[in-house]
Amino acid sequence: MKPFQFIILALLTIGCQTKKETPQQKEVKQEKKYTSFFVGTYTDTISKGIYTYTLSKEGKLEKVGLAALTTNPSFLVKSFDHNYLLAVNEVDSNNGNGTVESYNINGDSLKFISRSSSGGAHPCFITVNKNGNVLTANYTGGNIGLLQLNSEGVLSDLLDIQQHTGKGTKKQQNTAHAHSAWFEADNNNIISVDLGTNELWFSKLDTSQQKLQFSSPKTLKMDEGAGPRHLSFHPNEKWIYSINELNSTVSLLEKTKNNTLEKKASFSTLPDGYTEESYCADIHISSDGKFLYASNRGHNSIAVFSINLENGSLQSISHQPTKGNWPRNFSLSPDENYIIVANQHSNNLVSFKRDATTGLLVFTDEISAPSPVCILF
Repeated sequence: MKPFQFIILALLTIGCQTKKETPQQKEVKQEKKYTSFFVGTYTDTISKGIYTYTLSKEGKLEKVGLAALTTNPSFLVKSFDHNYLLAVNEVDSNNGNGTVESYNINGDSLKFISRSSSGGAHPCFITVNKNGNVLTANYTGGNIGLLQLNSEGVLSDLLDIQQHTGKGTKKQQNTAHAHSAWFEADNNNIISVDLGTNELWFSKLDTSQQKLQFSSPKTLKMDEGAGPRHLSFHPNEKWIYSINELNSTVSLLEKTKNNTLEKKASFSTLPDGYTEESYCADIHISSDGKFLYASNRGHNSIAVFSINLENGSLQSISHQPTKGNWPRNFSLSPDENYIIVANQHSNNLVSFKRDATTGLLVFTDEISAPSPVCILF
């Protein structure tokens, strides 16, 4: 072979090699086409448990299938390392307790690991911190349960129960109804939200004894008849927002110098002049801290607010119809380009494109889903 022929052949070979994709490169490209998420449901009609769906880069939704056969998995959360999924079973068993379950996450599928008591009837919320401490909120039980998740994804037996007492002024507030429980940034201080007593409850986790201990002050009263349900923490760690189910408001809470919470103001999630029945459900803040979103069941909308970054106050900028009935839970996609809404009574999921500059939402796609009530990316 002549020298110039060898050089040409070598250049052609190198050129072909640079165009060839490795299996790893192909896998990365495939991963970027869509994002998987899990959907928790109520199983009293056609649903069978937890389902998997996907969201494409263009906002299109597709159903993968049933990920886990289980009863009323109405709230889901992932472990800190994202290896395990935890779900409540919102039931009232013979002993008056619901249950919580753990699953191994394998791509789009789930493998059952363990089940334990939630500590009370009808658990409707679950969370876990980076240390594997697990909290459940038992609506009918009116209490908070404490468990532990180990490194293999196995749930401990129930470790402790913290009972709430009292009532509010509305018919839904005739007794304690714990609706959610939240670890603060230090993973030991806890805020529990009780719709029935109309209060936020404060406690601390005693890690040496694996017990929950009430703090001082013990509670913070919300606006009369508000019915607090969920919280959302602002990225500045100074402001916390409570979504109030019964009076359709969001309350701004501010950290004081002695690390307690002070209620500053409340903002309606409904348009001016709207008088029909409606109940708030879920709340989320964009990671840049500029926008807050809240769901209205009845008005069937996502209320969009801008956040004043100087004082935390909210300015209503839009009410986006959810193209379905009873929008319970919703979630921002991991890149925050989309919001996915679970419309419980119309059995559908809807995706909206989110404008990061204006905060506004534009309809993208919808798909059927059986009694969807929780979305987990």
